[in-house]
Amino acid sequence: MERIASMMFIKPGYENEYKKRHDELWPEMEEALKEHGATNYSIYLHHESQVLFAYLEVADKATYEAISQTEICRKWWKYMAPIMETNDDYSPVMHELEEVFHLN
Repeated sequence: MERIASMMFIKPGYENEYKKRHDELWPEMEEALKEHGATNYSIYLHHESQVLFAYLEVADKATYEAISQTEICRKWWKYMAPIMETNDDYSPVMHELEEVFHLN
């Protein structure tokens, strides 16, 4: 299992809306995440900096990354774009983090 951690950025004032949208995650998006191998997925918010910290585990990173080519993922990105920092294709601005320590 490979662990993936990244940072994303929420726009100020949208903390509650971000949480609400994830509390109401579309079933199709949840299914796509699972089909692409995402497990143990959590997102945390640091309120002062508006930084989101995402953590998930995948069996195969390439399989997981293929989710970005699905219609449902692109629809989700567009839905989330008004409340997050995004790229031109509506994907979230994301910085992958390097693991420097792990205690099992």
